[in-house]
Amino acid sequence: MTAVEFNYKITALEKYLEYFALKLTANQEDAKDLLQETYLKALTYREKFVHKTNLKAWMFTIMKNIFINNYRRKVKANTIIDTTDSLYYLNNSKESSNPTPDSIYHTNEIQEGIERLDKDYRRAFEMFNEGYKYKEIAEKLDLSIGTVKSRIFFSRKKLMDSLKEFRN
Repeated sequence: MTAVEFNYKITALEKYLEYFALKLTANQEDAKDLLQETYLKALTYREKFVHKTNLKAWMFTIMKNIFINNYRRKVKANTIIDTTDSLYYLNNSKESSNPTPDSIYHTNEIQEGIERLDKDYRRAFEMFNEGYKYKEIAEKLDLSIGTVKSRIFFSRKKLMDSLKEFRN
């Protein structure tokens, strides 16, 4: 396939690629950037395309791989590596230390909802929220893992029902 034929065929896929890019990024500007990167990579590696295979699938794969690589790069760039002896940066909160009245109210409402749970259910739920694993909760409360899981499940369900105003 000549360069002109290749260029004509990939530009014919533009509307499909635009739609796919928009679905991946959920942002018009990011979708345009992704589309541009996809075209650049396709043109750069044109000789790697095997003639008489599915060009559309090849282009979609390039786009998907670029999106995944960009996402991984972005996550890695936002990762903080704390080399201080005291782990100051990891222990330092990025959020404002002054809570808003709304957040205080919401926190109190949620806490009251938790306190309204039955004592046995509340203890398992609180331990789970503190970071204990199911097995650890079961051992500490002398229960089976199935009982712990069901108590946590029903606690969540009851809280969701009683705190409907916090749902999105």
